This record gives sequence, structure tokens and C-alpha cells, in this order.
Amino acid sequence: MKPATGDAPKVVKSEQEWRAQLSPEEYHVLREAGTERPFTGEYVNTKTVGVYTCRACGTELFRSDTKFESHCGWPSFFTPLAGDAVIERVDSSLGMRRVEVVCANCQSHLGHVFEGEGYDTPTDLRYCINSVSIKLEPAAD
Repeated sequence: MKPATGDAPKVVKSEQEWRAQLSPEEYHVLREAGTERPFTGEYVNTKTVGVYTCRACGTELFRSDTKFESHCGWPSFFTPLAGDAVIERVDSSLGMRRVEVVCANCQSHLGHVFEGEGYDTPTDLRYCINSVSIKLEPAAD
């Protein structure tokens, strides 16, 4: 995985440490910028209230109240948490311009962000995030 521009990750582990911590699918998506198949992730249709954290390092990234139905096959959010929870960088790996989203804390791949698609959201952004990259921490009752 190529390093993100900007600040160095706060969580630094060797590839061997990441492989020991993550399942093969998690490692492929989070550390090798892979993508899970559409409509297969555990959070595609989840309506549970809570906070989504980075599966690799536990950093809070998205809140359930910013999740929306995009019908694209992956969980979609219209904004990350305030502050510097994520880093966005240009990704031209498929011969087109996309914007990759990585965790600012450990620089693990989360997904991509798209704009101008016409969704009825406050930001007109769609953070298209792999379920395997995040973990839902349900809100306390």
C-alpha cells in the first residue's frame, strides 16, 4: 500500500503484525487497498445507531446518523466525523480519477468518496466504505 501524503500514521505496525491482527480479507482491503464484493458486507443494510470505527486501529470515523441508502452495494455516509478522522487522496489505479479514503490514524484503506451524484444529502458526497474496513460500536441504550 502506498503511503498517504501528509502526517505519518500514529499507529505503525509491520506487515507481519498487521497480518497477525487482521483476517486475510481485512488485510487485503485495509492494507492492500482491496475492495469487498458489493452487497456482501455486514453493514450494507444496517440501521443500528452507533459509531463506526476503523477495524484496524479503533479510531472513530463515521456516525450512524450520517449513513444513508445509496443502493451501491457498500455502506455510504455523507460525511466523516468532524476533524481529521480520515485522509482523502487521489487514486488513479483503475485508469480513472477517484478519491481514496484512508484512516488518518493508521492509514488503512477504507473506500472512496464520490461527489456530485445527486443524492439528497446535506453534502452531496458519498463516502463508499467497505464493511470489512469498519466496525460498528452500537450506542448504549
